[in-house]
Amino acid sequence: MRIFITAFISLDGVVQAPGGAEEDTDGGFAHGGWTHPFFDPEVVGGAFDGALREADGLLFGRRTWQAMAGAWPERAGDPPPQAGAPPADRMNSIPKYVVSRTLTDDQLTWDNTTRIAGDEAVAHLRKLRESDTGNLLIMGSPTLSRTLLSEGLVDELRLIVMPVILGGGKSIFPDDGTKAAFELVSTATAPTGAQVCVYRAAAKDA
Repeated sequence: MRIFITAFISLDGVVQAPGGAEEDTDGGFAHGGWTHPFFDPEVVGGAFDGALREADGLLFGRRTWQAMAGAWPERAGDPPPQAGAPPADRMNSIPKYVVSRTLTDDQLTWDNTTRIAGDEAVAHLRKLRESDTGNLLIMGSPTLSRTLLSEGLVDELRLIVMPVILGGGKSIFPDDGTKAAFELVSTATAPTGAQVCVYRAAAKDA
């Protein structure tokens, strides 16, 4: 199974709270919703819609899963709120995995969700990646993304780069000295200046 990450990201590598002011204020982050001025329904919206259509499952950290689980079920049957946005029925029906040390199975109220124990996540996902077929998409979840990048378990990065710097905030990139090469597969530029850049993990040196 291929694991790929889709993320809104600033020029200085921040992915925190792209969607709204109160989405994630950890660390005093005050720029929530910073993507809005650069949204483009065809290029930017299309990138997320395309990733969702290609995904056979979604993978989340606890915090992102809880935010999604609190929003998407009530939108069942709704049309996309804007061009290129993921249809609610697709979000609700696709298999979902949440990595957590604290959630219990009876708290998994969002349909088709399976919990992966936090202390077993790397081994579980490594086995899943090696044994199954299909695509597993990570949305949000910067802590989980950093871990999987550090462990070499990410096959593709789809970065929606917004032309703004935010001066600090959460990142998906490891800060533990990990080195990993990626190959640029494609780019697309929106009229707003946002760029969708797709990178595929390069073959490891022999």
